[in-house]
Amino acid sequence: MIKLYINGVIHTFQSNHPIVEAVAIENNRFKDIGTTKDILLNWKTKSAEIIDLQGLTVTPGLTDSHLHLSMVASKFVDLDVTGVTSKQDMLEFIRRHSHTLKPGEWLVGSGWDENLFSDGVIPTLDELDQVAPLNPLYITRICEHAAVINSKSLEAINYSEDISIPEGGKIIVDSTSGKPTGLILESASTLFQVHIPEKSYETWKDALRKTIEATIQHGITNVHSNDPLYLGGLKQTYELFDELLNKEQLGLRTNLLINHEFLEDLDAMNMYTGYGNDTLQIGAIKIFADGAFGRRTALLREPYHDSPSQYGEAMFSQETLYDIVKKVRNRGMPVAVHTIGDQALINVLDILDQFPPSNFRDRLIHVQVINDNLVKRLASNHRIADIQPRFLASDYPWVKDRLGEERMPRAYAWKTLLDNGVICGGGSDAPVEPMNPLLGIHAAVTRRAPGEDHEGWYKEQKLSMYDAFRLFTEQAAYTTNEEHKKGTIEPGKLADMTVYSNNPFQMNNPDELFQTSIEMTIIGGEIKYSR
Repeated sequence: MIKLYINGVIHTFQSNHPIVEAVAIENNRFKDIGTTKDILLNWKTKSAEIIDLQGLTVTPGLTDSHLHLSMVASKFVDLDVTGVTSKQDMLEFIRRHSHTLKPGEWLVGSGWDENLFSDGVIPTLDELDQVAPLNPLYITRICEHAAVINSKSLEAINYSEDISIPEGGKIIVDSTSGKPTGLILESASTLFQVHIPEKSYETWKDALRKTIEATIQHGITNVHSNDPLYLGGLKQTYELFDELLNKEQLGLRTNLLINHEFLEDLDAMNMYTGYGNDTLQIGAIKIFADGAFGRRTALLREPYHDSPSQYGEAMFSQETLYDIVKKVRNRGMPVAVHTIGDQALINVLDILDQFPPSNFRDRLIHVQVINDNLVKRLASNHRIADIQPRFLASDYPWVKDRLGEERMPRAYAWKTLLDNGVICGGGSDAPVEPMNPLLGIHAAVTRRAPGEDHEGWYKEQKLSMYDAFRLFTEQAAYTTNEEHKKGTIEPGKLADMTVYSNNPFQMNNPDELFQTSIEMTIIGGEIKYSR
């Protein structure tokens, strides 16, 4: 059946016809674009379905190029302390949640951020013991690069001073007593995670269904999600998404980034980058090269400004990282590497330069500190910078303490990347940041947080509204080598569109984005959400 969407202000993001009024859709793809008059004249039949957009603004379907649907889904099941603004409130949340659990049952949660606390102090082991005395506890920081634990958790892993900690991880101990403080960093988390009971398949399926529905309500038609470590491995991850997306046809197009630990599982299941269909597909191989700025684990070329003895943490030695990339390349696949600090980015590019590119682009995720040489090295048709503009709204101004004034002009420098030909895909890293793409777009355009009243942090890096939307549409398609079928509205491409209550490209003030609603999310020509 032909579907005709007419009387819209449709921004196609392609140069020949940048704005049109109407589109014709057949077999999930755009058949034609043009004026309402021409589309009706050429394509209207008795069986054609006609949807009147009534002057609303339309863009290509929004893509989130980097998030974790499983971690968002866990918030429907576990304790969520996102946005809590004091240590005492966090402890009270934990106390209340512990009363819902049986003795010995794990208390699992996520989302704390000490930068929101008035004193910036993280709960101690003793304080966590007081509010959850009967339950082993594991609550991750919002960045997922740190967690707090209690004494019951330490008992679960048979902690001792000489315990073997995975490379790149730390259990923080008091400098005087030598006893754990309750804070763990990076890969030390694996010591605890193996003791946390897996959620049932049906629990995950129900939580993921809710998450996918919420994602579509944000106007998102495509996501690139990293989940096997949370969803019980590759097989179960693929089965869950296959049931929800292909069988139940929830609609959200999903590209699955697969952690390098599951390379052999990919072999066993005869999967590879590009395996799947237009709805569900295997993507790049995910690797972590460093940590995050919050706990000073992002790896920097020069030391932290507010802690001159610290440079951050490399998750692997160069030899180990090389071996991982080699295994990926031997399978002809691309990598997607978490690189927040500049030294981490240098380390990864030094290794990638030793291999020929795969048929799919390599992805450098976050890229939050750069220099001129790194920009040149990233400006390749074989490389993508996966950036999260919303990080800026959450990290400023405290990140200036970490990096110092001298490095700040080249931190979160999205315009520098784009102006120098670096292909960038826009994402949220949800649940680290809110999933709503309009918040990321606002941060890219204004370089300030909602409610702030200033010209923007390092305003020379501001993006135009059009370029900010390109991150989440046209350029996002390049990250998965799908620019031939996604990212713009033109004949032959998948008919994915997002419809808005206001026209973002005619706003007097970008803050009007906060009053903009998603009116429809259209995937393959089908209205999957309507307000």
